[in-house]
Amino acid sequence: MANIKSAKKRIITSRKRAEANKSVKSSVKTSIRKVYAAIDSNDKANAETALKAAISTIEKAGSKGVYHKCNASRKVSRLTKAVNKMA
Repeated sequence: MANIKSAKKRIITSRKRAEANKSVKSSVKTSIRKVYAAIDSNDKANAETALKAAISTIEKAGSKGVYHKCNASRKVSRLTKAVNKMA
């Protein structure tokens, strides 16, 4: 454990941020799974609505800095490509 007051504070704040980031990453993964589940069930309409929700959560995570903007963009691109390939 750290002895310096500022180091102790950094430990506490980094734990808080890690928990918040973990929550955001979990919601992104869940939304991605929902899209792929809709694709597997061959439900185009459901896949498109799930895609719209997933894009929203991914873009929010990218803007918050949880994911790098290129990583978020890549995730959106792959999901969109998978849904478009359903036709």
